[in-house]
Amino acid sequence: MEQILFTFGHWVITPWKLIGLTGALLFTGRWFVQLYATRKLGRVHMPMAFWWLSIVGSLMTLSYFVFGKNDSVGILQNLFPLFIASYNLTIELRHRRGRDAAA
Repeated sequence: MEQILFTFGHWVITPWKLIGLTGALLFTGRWFVQLYATRKLGRVHMPMAFWWLSIVGSLMTLSYFVFGKNDSVGILQNLFPLFIASYNLTIELRHRRGRDAAA
């Protein structure tokens, strides 16, 4: 997957780079989702979409650093947020399941 898809100025876009850039956009976009939810509720809130965007964005950028770039710093940088987001999503799903069972 090293073929060049297109160039944008001085940027050379390969399939792995496109995966990495998309992951970075998703990972960044989670903060806009959180900002919207917080403004809507008038209090700090982390919606489920925040955790899903964190997981998908981390997986995509992690894939880029593992397969596309082979960069150990990028791998470590994306493993930790992936673990934390997965943990938080699991806790939230357990909480919702317990709440639904009690209702």
